[in-house]
Amino acid sequence: MRYAILADIHGNLTAFQAVLDDATKQGGFDEIWCLGDIVGYGPEPHQCIELLRSFKHLCVAGNHDWAAIGNMDTSDFNPAAAQACQWTAKQLTGDDIAYLTALPLTIVQDDFTLAHGSPREPIWEYLLSVELAIENLDYFTTTYCLIGHSHVPLVFEQIEHGMAYRVLAHGMRIELGKNRLILNPGGVGQPRDGDPRAAYAIYDSEEQVVSHYRVEYDISATQRKMAEHGLPLSLILRLSHGW
Repeated sequence: MRYAILADIHGNLTAFQAVLDDATKQGGFDEIWCLGDIVGYGPEPHQCIELLRSFKHLCVAGNHDWAAIGNMDTSDFNPAAAQACQWTAKQLTGDDIAYLTALPLTIVQDDFTLAHGSPREPIWEYLLSVELAIENLDYFTTTYCLIGHSHVPLVFEQIEHGMAYRVLAHGMRIELGKNRLILNPGGVGQPRDGDPRAAYAIYDSEEQVVSHYRVEYDISATQRKMAEHGLPLSLILRLSHGW
């Protein structure tokens, strides 16, 4: 089985479609594992939910998913993010709201735990340091954990004398073994590692390998749609820089 691992689609349908097209070219996939934040920031939240639901998939809730349905206060969001969340909420259908409401905080599938932020704080924790990765090992029982939220592609690996840390690059293959891993595939719809290309990964269960990929997409098309809907300029511009 092959699984497309996606995080932080953020209403960016153009990026989402580009990722799915590329994943097909990379050998295809049988199922999508989505790590939350389907919506927020981007101009086509309903369409992204609709496209995800057209595939066999698993998905956990992200903070923007929760904010869009009123499950969390946006007072902790920056003003641009809060404005985008309020706009997003108005675009959702009743079915969209029911779908997002039913999303679990974590999912255990085979030897993987899926969460948005972290296994310890699934909605909100940004897991970006070795210290936090070590602390989170006690909060999942599987060998591997998949997360999103930071929009940064990286992997933490528990080794004999501590924890190793690597930033994922296009084409990198992570061979799965006995060592415990926490892996973030990066953001589909709003990368934040200085590379504006959409990021995702594919897990091949037969080969026991996770491969990381970057995909160019028509950023200007997404930016035009955002501008047409009056979404904040800062959110529009950041897509060009991957930050």
